[in-house]
Amino acid sequence: IQTLNVTDVCTGWTEMQAVKNKAQIWVFTALKDIRGKLPFDLLGIDSDNGGEFINDHLVRFCHEEKINFTRSRSYRKNDNCFIEQKNYTIVRRYVGYARYDTEVAQMLMNELYSHLRLYVNFFLPVMKLIQKTRVGSKVKKKYDEPQTPYQRVLASTFVPEIKKEELRQQYANLNPAMLRRHIAKLQNKLLQLSENKRNHPNI
Repeated sequence: IQTLNVTDVCTGWTEMQAVKNKAQIWVFTALKDIRGKLPFDLLGIDSDNGGEFINDHLVRFCHEEKINFTRSRSYRKNDNCFIEQKNYTIVRRYVGYARYDTEVAQMLMNELYSHLRLYVNFFLPVMKLIQKTRVGSKVKKKYDEPQTPYQRVLASTFVPEIKKEELRQQYANLNPAMLRRHIAKLQNKLLQLSENKRNHPNI
């Protein structure tokens, strides 16, 4: 099971979806599903260099939907630093490092992500780097005030008011404590799957 991670650079809004493997068909389907969950229009995609992204199917789709498609440079991992950060702070910290390969695991991961996306985007504030200054051998970094992706979307002048109002209504009905309980319950189920596989590798 692989996780497709999509992060908006401007707001930090992040969406995750577990896919069966890196086959183009699964990644493409997941990307379209994620597009429908975003609280703003998808204007561009900057992917890594994997074949699951660099293919005629996705390029043609982006051209037809007027989505700007670019890719990172080969062997320049820092080009996708926003995704690398979220792969650790969200995917690894909440799902862990175990390998999952069953439909049940994929279902549990996507159920977990359905709660985690709400918790992360509406309730976890993050800082954005706004300036780097080199002083001799040291680099001094300056960050803005911590804000949740939800708050950054509301502050954006590029997001229509009707979308913002939908988010406000959604936020009013969310309970972070309940989301955490759902997340913890699903984490335990995934952990149990991993332990069962380790104890019974031939099953």
